[in-house]
Amino acid sequence: MAFQRISENDFLTDNELRDAVAEACAQMNADGKRVLFIIPDQTRSMPMPLMFRTLHAALQRRVKKMDLLIALGTHPPMTEAMILELLGLSAEERSGQFGAVDIFNHAWQDPSALAHIGTISADEIERISGGLMRQSVDVTINKRVLDYDLVCIVGPVFPHEVVGFSGGNKYFFPGVSGAEILNLFHWLGALITNYAINGTKHTPVREVVNRAAALIPVEKQCFCLTVVGKRTKALFFGTPEDAWSEAADLSARTHIVYKEKPFKSVLAMAPPMYDELWVAGKCMYKLEPVVADGGELIIYGAHVREISVTHGALIRRVGYHVRDYFTKQMERFADIPGGILAHSTHVRGGGTFEGGVERARVQVTLATGISEAESRAVNLGYRDPASLHPEDWRDREAEGYLLVPNAGEILYRLKG
Repeated sequence: MAFQRISENDFLTDNELRDAVAEACAQMNADGKRVLFIIPDQTRSMPMPLMFRTLHAALQRRVKKMDLLIALGTHPPMTEAMILELLGLSAEERSGQFGAVDIFNHAWQDPSALAHIGTISADEIERISGGLMRQSVDVTINKRVLDYDLVCIVGPVFPHEVVGFSGGNKYFFPGVSGAEILNLFHWLGALITNYAINGTKHTPVREVVNRAAALIPVEKQCFCLTVVGKRTKALFFGTPEDAWSEAADLSARTHIVYKEKPFKSVLAMAPPMYDELWVAGKCMYKLEPVVADGGELIIYGAHVREISVTHGALIRRVGYHVRDYFTKQMERFADIPGGILAHSTHVRGGGTFEGGVERARVQVTLATGISEAESRAVNLGYRDPASLHPEDWRDREAEGYLLVPNAGEILYRLKG
């Protein structure tokens, strides 16, 4: 069982969290070692400034080297200013007190930054997926991971559309991995569907991720946090598998809201940390289960101005469609990475494709900084965000209207 500290009074104070991290670090076999911490980027709610300072204070005199690798997955690299904000540092602190700590962005598109650590066979993928997929996959990871004696993940755990619950070994795959395995298991998750997989603890995708992580020839440890907004409810420390397991159980009790009836109109307000649809799509992922058949889910936020800096061209080429739109004509999309197809189906949600006619269960509408022309070109609806007033959705659940501030981390489900 993982070391754990769970608040007896709803949330841990900063001092309680510091004490818990320090106690966990005392159990860490880190003396004289090179230690790499893998941390989330700015798209995850996380008390990263407190965690970084506490880890540094607890370990700087014990370890030979302490560095950070940002688990970007395929997100754009963070600028120096963004890194300072993420860690809560001034430029002077970064170059002075913490100057010995190197901080790296993951570079998933740079072959020279990756190392091949093994292959998962087609037979294994077929077994794990229950026959949904049969293909082998090369497993690559940021080669910096192999330069350290100990690698420690630090990140929150939430319900997740691809893997069931985020965190744990997901910080390796896709956090600091190459594209091959990312594309494979994202498409596997899409085949299972967001509706079925989100908030489910044991999934085929998690098994693929854990299988890949077993190939990493470095000692691995993990801090998993249960975070609600800016507050931390619990900290778990142990192996990536054990810490994640405990955190996922608590997340299931903390991050899932149950509603009696579905809603005809849901206004999902994207928080500022979601600045492109690639991540703001989480508003749909977490709310799809409570939108009524034929209802509308509105992703709201004028600050969302891009579909995706990294993947925009491919997404505009494909558009947003239900899963069967792809599975019934895969020959058309043979050259499109599975991660792109998965994102497309997750945003569009459930539906059918029969006789060349696509019918989505839910109307997904963008009320963002993405133009009407671009929204409709990718097969999504459009509303001018200036024309909408969130107050019109407030306190109207009995009428079928739901307002969700800071959407994207809390999963909504129907009771029963």
